[in-house]
Amino acid sequence: MYFLEAVMEKLTREDLYSLERYAEMRPEFRARVLEHKKHRQVAIGPNATLYFEDRFTMQYQIQEMLRVERIFEPEAIEEELATYNPLIPDGSNWKATFMLEYPNEKERRRNLAALRGIEKQTYVQVDGFERIYPIANEDLERTNEEKTSSVHFMRFELAPEMVAGVKEGSTVAMGIEHPEYSYRLDSIAAPVRNALAADLD
Repeated sequence: MYFLEAVMEKLTREDLYSLERYAEMRPEFRARVLEHKKHRQVAIGPNATLYFEDRFTMQYQIQEMLRVERIFEPEAIEEELATYNPLIPDGSNWKATFMLEYPNEKERRRNLAALRGIEKQTYVQVDGFERIYPIANEDLERTNEEKTSSVHFMRFELAPEMVAGVKEGSTVAMGIEHPEYSYRLDSIAAPVRNALAADLD
């Protein structure tokens, strides 16, 4: 039941382990997820990271939520599925959790106030094409007049010709162009690019 390949179907209750079974297998399952995630994250500068989600990472997220909250009722499980299934890519997009990480609390507050709107100024770029800016926070707004959130959810929609380019081996750049935080990676690492290419139909 491990989903290491790009399978775009959404998760159902039948895909999940019972609390008892998950408790037994959690160390091995968690180790496999962490290894899987190594090739699904891109640091942009020192404090921002895109964590690209897929069916396997979402299964892990749901299993952990069920474990922590001791959820076993069918209706409550369906609620968790409804929350996390939208983060599974659909074949024409990449979906990512974007995190701003500052270990110092005072520094974090200061920067979150300065980086309002950063979720709209983060981009990916397939070689030969224009930048793709995300559709961010479709569930709820995470920036207000005072600050931005340290966590955002992003969907990058690729045109068919971009999908074809990635699957044929085109390089992929990523960056942020916020006035207070500007960094660019001209080419993400090959293992990451290959993992993201596998997300596309």
